[in-house]
Amino acid sequence: RANLAVFVSGGGSNMRAIHDACERGEVRGRVACVVTNAATCGGAEWARERGIPVLIYPAKKNETGGLTADALVDALTREHGAEFVLLAGYLRLIPPELCRAYENRMVNIHPALLPAFGGKGMHGENVHKAVVASGARFTGPTIHFVNEAFDEGKILAQTVVPVFDDDDASAVAARVLAQEHILFPRVVAAMCEDRIRFRSDGVPFI
Repeated sequence: RANLAVFVSGGGSNMRAIHDACERGEVRGRVACVVTNAATCGGAEWARERGIPVLIYPAKKNETGGLTADALVDALTREHGAEFVLLAGYLRLIPPELCRAYENRMVNIHPALLPAFGGKGMHGENVHKAVVASGARFTGPTIHFVNEAFDEGKILAQTVVPVFDDDDASAVAARVLAQEHILFPRVVAAMCEDRIRFRSDGVPFI
């Protein structure tokens, strides 16, 4: 099974969905380690309870145990043998060192249909509020490869969900999250089974 490194900043519900799919045999992988910028977040605590190693990145001045970018890459590649990196609600910019080490092997999930509603500051509730305010009739999760800019990597997979006239941001968020928990494991399964291909212009597909 492929070793997966999952990055989280919050509760880690997508990480849990991926882990459950691994346990059911739907994904030929295992969560080998978790990386977080928030040492006490729900996702990190969930991992610790299951004996999954938790790494802290980036390092903070007043806290011990945080990793530099080079140390993070070394830990993922050498210590944990991570073959793929999955950003599952991680709210920090990924360092160039990691982008280079995991080119076309690192994906992020975004709660809107990129390239709309992406970029710096567009995460979580901010995204869903912007979708509702725009009058868009459709939204949904996007999974894309990660490069050195927020939300600008090549799009790999999307799922469309409706936005209804009486929706608020919370209703949209719940509908999108339900689809995230379906889409992300499917994409990870494809990655573990080497079913990702690229068009001649570099656009990936499953």
